[in-house]
Amino acid sequence: MRVLTLRELNRATLARQLLLERKQLSPAAALERVAGLQAQWAPAPYVGLWTRTEGFRREALEKGLLARRIVRAVLMRGTIHLVSARDYATFATAVEAPPWANGVEFAEGIPDIARTFCTTPRTRAEIAAQVDLPLEDRAWYVLRTQARIAHAPESGLWKAKGATRYVTVEHPPADPAAARVELVRRYLGAFGPATRTDIGVWSGLRAGDVGSALDALEPLRRFRDEQGRELLDLPRAPLPPADTRAPVRFLPRFDNLLLSHKDRTRVIADDHRPLVIDGGWVKSTLLVDGFVAGTWDVENGRVRIEPFAPLPRSVRREADDEAARLEAWLR
Repeated sequence: MRVLTLRELNRATLARQLLLERKQLSPAAALERVAGLQAQWAPAPYVGLWTRTEGFRREALEKGLLARRIVRAVLMRGTIHLVSARDYATFATAVEAPPWANGVEFAEGIPDIARTFCTTPRTRAEIAAQVDLPLEDRAWYVLRTQARIAHAPESGLWKAKGATRYVTVEHPPADPAAARVELVRRYLGAFGPATRTDIGVWSGLRAGDVGSALDALEPLRRFRDEQGRELLDLPRAPLPPADTRAPVRFLPRFDNLLLSHKDRTRVIADDHRPLVIDGGWVKSTLLVDGFVAGTWDVENGRVRIEPFAPLPRSVRREADDEAARLEAWLR
């Protein structure tokens, strides 16, 4: 069985996440290619799409949200993601009963009441009052998933204002087992080759559901990593050479590239993780040669880079050029 090196895994993941070369894609098409982007911080997917696609404009994503071609909702791992409307139907069905929902039960009809009530955008407090439940955080996550309640489009705008409101998303019913198969297929297409544990970390699915989905996807390609772990992948999915050039890229807060594998060393060294990930907070990061090499932020309209170590002169020049492009786009 072929052994994939760390750099080969890095390049495979970057290629599938549109980080080796920007592509000319619409926001919805790009979101489908990368299996969604985390969006608990509303501007994050805007920066994530800017760094992945050619000529991205904020207005294009806002137009997609307002037309409901793009949905911002609680999905994988109970985390807010931005996905296409088409993917929402599948992904929401696949993750509607995650392991962390164990013990959360509603009286019969409660999700239906919430769903009907939210045909008009409502706040969390209004929904809690309507269903006569306190809706502590875990129950609130479960209700949104079961009732197919997403964030109202306005909550995902670049400069969202006011209290967050939630709205029902209409979509045709889907078979849960088939939806899980599709979710796992999309994960491998966007983040593979990967272990079974990686799939569970990203999706929040139970191990048994991951196994059943993988069985349905056979035949799959199989590899091993340098630690001997089995890696699964889709036939003909891209595997660029280890020496493929990886340009400097700026990733936003909470980018999925850093959070979608159990072993994250394919994109960030273990020593650097505490400098980027602090509890539930994930900083904006700088990729150099495909790996996280520092963080960045915006101060007074300027992109400020904080590398973990001094960058070679040619790399610093490339990073400064990319920062200038980002600054111009942010204006």
